[in-house]
Amino acid sequence: MDRTQIFLVGLPIFLFCSDILNLFAPPPPPKPTPHPSIHPKPHPQPHLDQPLEFPVQVSHTPQFPSPKFTILHPWPTPIFFLLSGIFLIIFFLFNFLQKQSGIGPIGVGNTVNIDFCTSCSYKGNAVTIKNMLESAFPGINVVLANYPPPLPKRILGKVVPVVQTGIIVAIVAGDQIFPRLGMTPPPWYYSLRANKFRSIASTWLLTNFLQSFLQSTGAFEVYCNGNLVFSKLKENRFPGEIELRELVGRRLANEGGVGL
Repeated sequence: MDRTQIFLVGLPIFLFCSDILNLFAPPPPPKPTPHPSIHPKPHPQPHLDQPLEFPVQVSHTPQFPSPKFTILHPWPTPIFFLLSGIFLIIFFLFNFLQKQSGIGPIGVGNTVNIDFCTSCSYKGNAVTIKNMLESAFPGINVVLANYPPPLPKRILGKVVPVVQTGIIVAIVAGDQIFPRLGMTPPPWYYSLRANKFRSIASTWLLTNFLQSFLQSTGAFEVYCNGNLVFSKLKENRFPGEIELRELVGRRLANEGGVGL
């Protein structure tokens, strides 16, 4: 659900809740009126000629008590209900036309796969390209994945850790292992055992470098709905953001979508 749909749904709900609060809100408290004292003190009045007092006709209009609850602002309530209904009708009509005609956000229903070399530290580039595509084509699905090396490299990559562990164990405990196996230690064992720390560190670094080399592919392949739109293995370079946006937009336009 995009921002337009959230706005069309949230505004009627907000107006409806405000109407309910206005209907059942209690009236404001009355203003306090001053009460005369019970025994007012008489004030001396100067002796003046008082005017004659004539009887005054008093109207006997019935007074009705005020209601306990009052409706605050009754006039905007029908307008708010009308606006809520209009927004709901527009929202459902928009969804219906979108489903019938297939018109919607640019990238809805499309998928872009970015297969890159994780051991080459290409993840930052992949995340940047993903954010750019999601902002340029709203609704598009961008999937990041590791580009696997060829099968021989994958097999060697599994063998290297085993060889690494075997060499380190042989350097540390070769005096007990070779006699139990009925073997005489090979000449390289004595040269490695002469300096155990250097031999273990060198073996660890070399095997890790070899394993990283076997896992690295240098790939940064971009697919749009299963079709290759850019290949670093073929171009020997990274794609530019504007270039890749145009390539993906052209592919979406050729497949019947809306491109740039």
